[in-house]
Amino acid sequence: MLSYRNATVEDAEALNAALAKLSRELGDTHRASVTALRELGWGENPVCRATLAETEDEVVGVALYSPYVSTVFGSAGIYVSDLWTAPSVRGKGVGKGLLAAALRDGKQVWNAKFMKLDVYNSNLDARQFYDRLGFRPSDEQTKMMLDEAGCTALKGRE
Repeated sequence: MLSYRNATVEDAEALNAALAKLSRELGDTHRASVTALRELGWGENPVCRATLAETEDEVVGVALYSPYVSTVFGSAGIYVSDLWTAPSVRGKGVGKGLLAAALRDGKQVWNAKFMKLDVYNSNLDARQFYDRLGFRPSDEQTKMMLDEAGCTALKGRE
């Protein structure tokens, strides 16, 4: 039996383990930790939420997301930073179920009306999955990032 639910602070270890699997599959360095996820999701000023897909004995999928505000849409949405499903459940609707559950939660918590995410150009399976769900590329924007060193330089000495 598969079920979906919002993660709690007690799920931080399982959440981190699933996200570490995602990082390995993508060839990324996994810098998150259980401690960091507890603070980010359930600390004094939480900045993200997570939805879990579970069977009776294991987590088989996660969606990690945060609020996103758009003046173009004139509303709040959710930004899905991470979506992972176990290989054993891929192609069985778990990813779609996770996104739907995350959107329902975002609607309840932030009155979210849209969803945004990024997909690696090299991850063709993920791109096809998102295309099937109706996601479309946003060609009029370029993703810009400022790393930790750049942020330190920008804010100056404290």
